[in-house]
Amino acid sequence: MYDRKPRPLQPWPHFLRRLAILSGIAMGILAISLGIGIVGYHVVANLDWIDSLLNASMILTGMGPVAPMTDTASKIFASCYAIFSGVIFLSSVGIVLSLLVHRILHHFHLEDDRQQRE
Repeated sequence: MYDRKPRPLQPWPHFLRRLAILSGIAMGILAISLGIGIVGYHVVANLDWIDSLLNASMILTGMGPVAPMTDTASKIFASCYAIFSGVIFLSSVGIVLSLLVHRILHHFHLEDDRQQRE
């Protein structure tokens, strides 16, 4: 998936295709996580579907809850989902950025290798 140091950089179309694949994987992970939150808030906290969507999406993006949790089960679910969401959101961003950062570092290593040869 990533370029090896001795090899030249992959051409842009190949890189953009890999970036699209990783972005799709990250979006899939976020969609599944959002679905878990929607169903959880609907079942555990007894929120309507649209309120569950709002609460789950706000928690997943790190903005905080919208609806107050009234019973113990909903508070436990909300806290577990908040921790889960923080890890998932940062991991999804890391999946996409890892390819970009790797390409930049690989580019600088190639230039450094060329300078050492001269």
